[in-house]
Amino acid sequence: MQREEDLLDELSINTIRTLAMDAVQRANSGHPGTPMALAPLAYVLWTRYLRHNPAHPSWFNRDRFVLSCGHASMLLYAVLHLTGYDLSLDDIKNFRQWGSKTPGHPEHGLTPGVETTTGPLGQGIMNAVGMAMAEAHLAAVFNRDGHEIVDHHTYAFCSDGDFMEGASHEAASLAGHLGLGKLICAYDDNRITIEGSTALAYSDDVARRFEAYHWHVQNLGERVNDLGALSEAFAKAQAEKDRPSLIIVRSHIGYGSPHRQDSEKAHGEPLGENEVRLTKKFYGWPEEARFLVPAEVLGHMGRARDQGAKLEAEWDERFAAYRRAYPELAAQFTAALSGKPPSDWDRDIPTFRPGDGPIATRIASGKVLQAFAPRVPWLMGGSGDLAPSTKTLLSGTGYVAKGRYDGRNIAWGVREHAMAACCSGMALHGGVRPYGATFLIFTDYARPALRLAALTGLPVIYVMTHDSIGLGEDGPTHQPVEHLAALRAIPNFCVIRPADANEVAHAWRAAMVRDQGPTMLVLTRQDLPVFDRERLGGAEGVHKGAYILAKEKGALPEVILIASGSEVQLIMAAQEELTKEGIDARVVSMPSWELFRAQPQEYRDQVLLPQVKARLAVEAAVPMGWREWVGDGGDIIGINRFGASAPAKENFKCFGFTVDHVVGRARALVRR
Repeated sequence: MQREEDLLDELSINTIRTLAMDAVQRANSGHPGTPMALAPLAYVLWTRYLRHNPAHPSWFNRDRFVLSCGHASMLLYAVLHLTGYDLSLDDIKNFRQWGSKTPGHPEHGLTPGVETTTGPLGQGIMNAVGMAMAEAHLAAVFNRDGHEIVDHHTYAFCSDGDFMEGASHEAASLAGHLGLGKLICAYDDNRITIEGSTALAYSDDVARRFEAYHWHVQNLGERVNDLGALSEAFAKAQAEKDRPSLIIVRSHIGYGSPHRQDSEKAHGEPLGENEVRLTKKFYGWPEEARFLVPAEVLGHMGRARDQGAKLEAEWDERFAAYRRAYPELAAQFTAALSGKPPSDWDRDIPTFRPGDGPIATRIASGKVLQAFAPRVPWLMGGSGDLAPSTKTLLSGTGYVAKGRYDGRNIAWGVREHAMAACCSGMALHGGVRPYGATFLIFTDYARPALRLAALTGLPVIYVMTHDSIGLGEDGPTHQPVEHLAALRAIPNFCVIRPADANEVAHAWRAAMVRDQGPTMLVLTRQDLPVFDRERLGGAEGVHKGAYILAKEKGALPEVILIASGSEVQLIMAAQEELTKEGIDARVVSMPSWELFRAQPQEYRDQVLLPQVKARLAVEAAVPMGWREWVGDGGDIIGINRFGASAPAKENFKCFGFTVDHVVGRARALVRR
């Protein structure tokens, strides 16, 4: 005879399963099979191990949970509802509908309790690694004997698809190398993908692979419904302090479905009304009931609210004691959690004079970063094995390393995708302001994570150097041409391509105060002149995206020359030559389309006068998008082919980025 406690466990698990089935069936869209299979795993974690407060989902010292297999979103929504988060049964019924708090894949900021936006496979586990890195760093910086104010785990559920994606291996390798003992992942080995059995394309020995990555691995085999075994596995994982943990369960997708269990039909489509009834019969559930939540389940799983409030209250007491013992550290900790830079953070940023040039904007960026970083101690980051080139290594601090997590430099290795996604995880965790750096060309490896950072509104900073054919001899494989257009196409993604060292200084200022989305600084390898700001427009114009760098002589210019980055020097020189020909030109530096779009129309019209149709844009990249700024009556000097292996100066000359060419095209516009 089953014990009452066992019956309540089973009832709770089946409530999770049936809510997922009903929501997917009602929406006529979704993924019911994985929630049905993993309900016992989620139940054990959320009721016995996860430290969280449903009434205050953003409580700092909570454990983090990441559903890397975001297609199984109803698993998460069901446990959030049952444990007392602000997610109603009506929200569950509104699964995948317009304006719903229960979208098809979890979205951070939309649904209380969702820690990150997942769906594209592999992203979630990379975010989780970043969260665990942030926890380890903050614990090393702030914890003191008897005062452990940073002490929580990061959990992630991962699927076959997550581990097929190569990016997950970048993150797993890094996590093992760093010994992130508070990272615990569960791997759902259900052996089913959309096309059928994973045997079609996948036969990895996941356990041995993760052991080779220096993870602690437990393989539970078929015991996914054995709550005791699951509980023991989580306990052992928590006890492992020096390695991240992987718990492998051989689950059965669509568990209990007479005709769909262990079938791809249970993965990405509703079971069907008749199959839902048959499955409920297998569970011993009322076959005609829809969205049934027994009161005893709500009472049982809803205890998380009282338990969470108690956990947070205990932590508040610990932090109060910490503040009394270490007032300066406590103040720094509170400031770090605010996500805002200190009021005087930028006071040491240098102002560059013409005599300081020529200087590459990547080198100027390094000088700016070194100047303000000491005043923002929660700023941390690194590059994809390119710190000497990107100039992003912070002085006065070490690298994050296994057992030494207090450093502010991160050696990401040649892992651009993991770098970007882990930075997102760090930003989501809070308490640190992350940046990542590499060559602009390698954003190709990181783009999925860049897009999700923008979708999620994360204030990650990317420092991308070697930004054009100015890279030179390394040739077209390393020379970005289409990348600016591709990055500018991402909504809520801010690209800033500064023209000189002072624009770099203000680009960093703009990036540091932007807190609703990612910002990318795009910098040169080659030296650029430093403009004389005493006779030209101030570099603070960067904050408005575009500004008048050099005014026309008369009341109205005959042509407006527009450029970003290294090409601004060309249009400055072209203005002088045009003046000699009696053509009055205005020079506009446009480092950021996104910041310029955000300005009032009145300001935009002051910079790009509507009555002046002769406009010439110059940028060493594909011209896509520039028509928005030059209009049908304007012209664009860009690149519509890949680059070439040659010295930078030769490349610019051969691709038409010369003063003579700019002057000729501007002259033609005026005479048109």
